[in-house]
Amino acid sequence: MTLAETMAAIAAAGTAQTKKTLMNHGAREPVAGVKISDLKVILKQIRKDQSLALALYETGHYDAQYLAGLAANGALMTAAQLRQWAETANAGGISEYAVPWVTAEHPDAWNIALSWIDDTSPDVAVSGWATLAGLVSLLPDDQIDVKQVLALLKRVEKEIHDAPNRVRYVMNSFVIGAGTYVDAAHHAAVEAARRIGPVKVNMGNTSCKVPEAEGYIAASRGRPGGAKKKKTLKC
Repeated sequence: MTLAETMAAIAAAGTAQTKKTLMNHGAREPVAGVKISDLKVILKQIRKDQSLALALYETGHYDAQYLAGLAANGALMTAAQLRQWAETANAGGISEYAVPWVTAEHPDAWNIALSWIDDTSPDVAVSGWATLAGLVSLLPDDQIDVKQVLALLKRVEKEIHDAPNRVRYVMNSFVIGAGTYVDAAHHAAVEAARRIGPVKVNMGNTSCKVPEAEGYIAASRGRPGGAKKKKTLKC
């Protein structure tokens, strides 16, 4: 499919109700309002077309950027390209999901994410923390620098309540990820969650709530077979 054909398919699949829901969650125009299940139908037609995925993201269109996140191979992207994605995300749904999905596939994903969490742009910082939260759920424990994870937990504990709105949300997600998926960090993450206490985030015009980290970790690890590492972040 060409870019024009793909954008036409996105436009045809959009609905007013889904558009309203996405905009309540922060999506900005242009947005068509396509359900994820319908985006995945389009994805089957463009899978592995890296050039098209990059072109879709460049449109700035919410649904196109989400589709690009599903289609692109982050291992084939440069750090500069990933940075551009982080800087030009349409909304939180892209910063917190599509960008981390592809960034986590990059060979130097951990260091890229570490550089982003110090960025003055909240959108970039969000993508950094979300990528780190994703990586601890993906990487085998023997490939994770546990000392660094523990240091990051201390940083979250110190900074979370004064961080920008959505940065607070993904910092909380990192605590959950570390406590759920990294055995050597489990105790420290639970203790950090207790000291942090409730995390307040403005969730906009939605009924969404901030997950309570300690309870979420306990529930995840308490499933039959425990918490298993993920094979991909894309969904």
